[in-house]
Amino acid sequence: MAKHTVVLIPGDGIGPEVTRATCRVLEAGGFSVQWVEMLAGASALEQGMDNVLPERTLAAVAAHKIALKGPVTTPVGKGFKSVNVQLRQKLGLYAAVRPVRSLAGVKTRYEGIDMVIVRENTEGLYSGIENEVVPGVVTSMKVASRAACTRIARYAFRYATRRHRKTITVFHKANIMKMSDGLFLDCARQIHEEEYPNIEYLELIIDAGCMKLVQNPDRFDVLLMENLYGDLVSDLCAGLVGGLGVVPGSNIGDDAAIFEAVHGSAPDIAGKGIANPLALIMSGVMMLNHLHETQIADKIKRSYDAVLAEGKHLTPDLGGSTSTDGFADAIIAGLGR
Repeated sequence: MAKHTVVLIPGDGIGPEVTRATCRVLEAGGFSVQWVEMLAGASALEQGMDNVLPERTLAAVAAHKIALKGPVTTPVGKGFKSVNVQLRQKLGLYAAVRPVRSLAGVKTRYEGIDMVIVRENTEGLYSGIENEVVPGVVTSMKVASRAACTRIARYAFRYATRRHRKTITVFHKANIMKMSDGLFLDCARQIHEEEYPNIEYLELIIDAGCMKLVQNPDRFDVLLMENLYGDLVSDLCAGLVGGLGVVPGSNIGDDAAIFEAVHGSAPDIAGKGIANPLALIMSGVMMLNHLHETQIADKIKRSYDAVLAEGKHLTPDLGGSTSTDGFADAIIAGLGR
């Protein structure tokens, strides 16, 4: 009997290829699982669904409380609303957690990076409240509530404490957005002072923070910020260690969690068998830790670290010529070492 039931959302483009490879690695590592496959994104429309986020998919994640999701397509400037935003808002997945670390075998300008971006996931400009005031003039509303700001601050400090992290830095623009970002800072300060004085607490205006990130990224530990800032900065930080193909992502709430590849669906290479599954495999390791399957998680992490360091079985985006399945095979072969 499977120990865990996990909703599997393959997604669009290269999604089915990288999710298939990831499932093979997780199962080979000893993960006892029953996958419940569900549709979302453009693939749902292609299968005759009338919505990019079918109610049955949403209900499955709510029921089983855990999902692994490949990349989905989101149109720019028109078309359907982002599946990712809908999932976060409808399931209350208020914490986006993105670990970013330097990897042996992935050459970048920087070394020794090991940070975590914690992003508020349900408010800010991503609330999607937009209006055309008069023809040619559009407003977008930035939403910040004390409840949500306090909730994400508490999550970040709790995460830092459990993971033995030492410092939380809040990126903000409270010098301009004095009320919304000011509220975010007030809540973070209160949680620090009243509940987690053991963690060092710093604040940086976001433009200065981004400058310092590219000057000396290894000075940062945990970064805490509101929705839009977190979206931008997490991708910036991914670029410091090799790009979106080598970082995991998760969206966590009190009642459910979704672990996902944060890169795009790359339709231009779909079906060619050359997509890099590492980001989703790393997200799968995050999922294993969330499910307290830490021994399996550590074993898989050691194996993909070794494959990257060896450099013989890398996908084209990492400078090699190994296929998606070949990369997964190399990780699986290393699990017994």
